[in-house]
Amino acid sequence: MELVKIAKTNLRKNLKNKLSQMTATEIAEQSKIITNKILSHPVYSRSNRVSIYLSMDSEVQTNSIVENIFHSGKICFIPKYNKYEMLMVKIKSLDELNSLPKTSWNISQPADDDVHEDALTTGGLDLIIVPGLGFTMDGKRLGRGKGYYDRCITEYKKKYPFNNLKTIGLAFSEQICDDIPMSQQDSLIDFLVCP
Repeated sequence: MELVKIAKTNLRKNLKNKLSQMTATEIAEQSKIITNKILSHPVYSRSNRVSIYLSMDSEVQTNSIVENIFHSGKICFIPKYNKYEMLMVKIKSLDELNSLPKTSWNISQPADDDVHEDALTTGGLDLIIVPGLGFTMDGKRLGRGKGYYDRCITEYKKKYPFNNLKTIGLAFSEQICDDIPMSQQDSLIDFLVCP
């Protein structure tokens, strides 16, 4: 178990270094290719309740996907983090999204006292679009080490076993790994979209 932890820490450091060397142009170009792939992905097309992360500068940019969720009449949920958990909360419009305060990570999310519909208590999700530092082609994922997405995915699948929840990871070419060390609580993702 300790060896897995050390291996993950080293891999995270390596991947963060690779990501820090990407130019804004490379990020924009790869994000555009990935966006086009996800918008035509059959799982995305048939999903109605979609959770999507709001991207940081070093992640696959999700702005255009978020816009498409609203324009295509899907229901949009975004992560709302606190120290202990991550909720997937409903956002009603792009205007509402643009008016949200920023966290210390410079990510928009509702304020703590701002109550939004929580997908876990109102019918679950069809699709979670997942960020990460690294991915393998067979569904292994390396997050930032807090376990938010692993716990969240497990919780949704347990509460809504018949929803057929799917997960799609978005990755730059630089984030594809030959292998990722896994521990028992790590969730595999169903699909990976990369350039």
